[in-house]
Amino acid sequence: MPTTSPALALSEARQQLLEHGDCSPEGVDEWVARSWRRSLAAGLLPAGRQTDIEHASDSGLRHTRACNHDLLAHSQPVMEYLFEQVHQSQGMVVLADNRGTLMHTLGHADFLGKADRVALSCGASWHEQHRGTNAIGTALAEARGVEIHGAEHFFERNDFLTCTAAPIQSASGVLMGILDISGDQRSGHPHTLGLLNMAARMIENRLIVATCQRHIRLHLHAHLEGIGTVAQGIVVLSDDGWIVGANSAGRALMHLASSDLGVTLLDRILDVRLDELLARHKRRPDQPTQVHLQNGSALFVQVHWSPAPSAAAPLINVSKSGIAQTDALSRLDTGDLCWRRASDKARRVLGKPIALLIQGESGVGKEVFARAAHDSSPRRDGPFIAINCAALPENLIESELFGYAPGAFTGARREGSLGRLREAHGGTLFLDEIGDMPLTMQTRLLRVLEERQVTPLGGGRPVDVDFALISATHCKLREAADQGTFRSDLYYRLNGLTVQLPALRERTDFQALTQRLLSRLNPELELHLDPELLTLLSRYAWPGNLRQYAGVLRTASAMLDAGEVCIGWQHLPDDVAQDLADLKQPATHAVAVSASQNLEALSRVAIQQALECSCGNISQAARRLGISRQTLYRKLGD
Repeated sequence: MPTTSPALALSEARQQLLEHGDCSPEGVDEWVARSWRRSLAAGLLPAGRQTDIEHASDSGLRHTRACNHDLLAHSQPVMEYLFEQVHQSQGMVVLADNRGTLMHTLGHADFLGKADRVALSCGASWHEQHRGTNAIGTALAEARGVEIHGAEHFFERNDFLTCTAAPIQSASGVLMGILDISGDQRSGHPHTLGLLNMAARMIENRLIVATCQRHIRLHLHAHLEGIGTVAQGIVVLSDDGWIVGANSAGRALMHLASSDLGVTLLDRILDVRLDELLARHKRRPDQPTQVHLQNGSALFVQVHWSPAPSAAAPLINVSKSGIAQTDALSRLDTGDLCWRRASDKARRVLGKPIALLIQGESGVGKEVFARAAHDSSPRRDGPFIAINCAALPENLIESELFGYAPGAFTGARREGSLGRLREAHGGTLFLDEIGDMPLTMQTRLLRVLEERQVTPLGGGRPVDVDFALISATHCKLREAADQGTFRSDLYYRLNGLTVQLPALRERTDFQALTQRLLSRLNPELELHLDPELLTLLSRYAWPGNLRQYAGVLRTASAMLDAGEVCIGWQHLPDDVAQDLADLKQPATHAVAVSASQNLEALSRVAIQQALECSCGNISQAARRLGISRQTLYRKLGD
């Protein structure tokens, strides 16, 4: 039975689309079919007339180019190189912005006339909503490299084209523009997409190096010889070890998603701390060094860092005792007094045999605080071993914590396992969500803390361990101990010093914290929030705290158009925008107050809540209540 030709199969699929609004997978790639459906949903027809398709004016095109100055500057040399490679095919090289507007073209004279007839020229929009399925618009929609040949284009008048496009991303993973090669469909080449992807990576690398000069950069590859090539990964770090940017190769090598940027510490990915990498760089500048991912895979890393004299000095804060602080805890300080009080208390017990217990709601940054405490302590050169007690299955937590002897149980590794407690020897053990540890494990952990020895599962001699202990929980451990759901003797062992981290809605440094988050999420841009929006965001409840707020800012940043630096209402996720809109509305109904809830009782509750939110600070509590300090003192004395 004869097979259907590709051209006929494509024609039949298009006919199905027009008659039924969809098409079968035979004869057309699924992502092309998706693009056809989007084009149809935008109200386009394959044979429709080209009448009101968007095209920028001269001033509009100048504005678009100005907003994309860096992208244009770093793309043009690469485009010239590309054009030399495809010159014989009599096609053209195109650069579009992140809305599909063509900003710069290089083309063969014989082809430019044909291109002009379908508006393949500067200022034209090739977004799918305007041009249907095409390489530029579809690469934008699919966020990946695509090839569109002949009749795969949605508009029939574009059938003579073969087009290939690849996206260009910023260091924060935001799509900046599209690089495209277009020509006559008879001149298509199977290696064009590979060539274009390589060119897009070259532009990304040039951009990330140029825009992140003030940051620490790691150039990395699985092979030593790969460093310095277009295939190298580039990772951008803040001076306190946060991964704030990366090219696509860097994200792939470190197994990171774009959403991980700005919220992931380097030592959660690699087996080496940033200060050690910088020390190696200082000893042997530009010399690559071998490191390992946490899964054991090896990478070669070359450090690039040229700190300006003013940026080399760490942030200095002065504690209430008047002692200047230049440690990792102070570098997290953005001005909130409750947070600073917790930091000052924690600093006093570092290096002493006193366990630290960090309490606070989910998402307030307990692990970040714990890591900063470790980095500020005399044990900073030792390991920091973090264990999430809530994430470990109950049947694995014992072997994970205490290790096991060779052959201790079915499925055990032949060489046995040290266990996380022994891995923390000489450093710090961080037990996150300690309140979720099973009672049986609490008993064994208590014994280790008392005897400072670990006995592996399956027998063997006890092994001495020495580590600083930091625990964290969102639960009220004291209440759990009183109720018998948590061992009281373990609670008192963990509670050498308890510090309470404030929820985001309680912090007084919201604006400074916002700017720090924006800088980490978008290191190459100087973004800010609309003042009214910033005020409303500071009044929002933030049940997910810093973790939730960072996610909202990341999404809002991704919604910015090229050249925009101010985050406004239109950039917010719909659910948050609606909640903030509700905050703007005045109350329209009276609060029902029962007989027992008289004004005096409500006043006492309001004062108590204000004092708790202000960590006992009378002046701050008075400001929250909208009364003077004298009035608050008088009411407290009533």
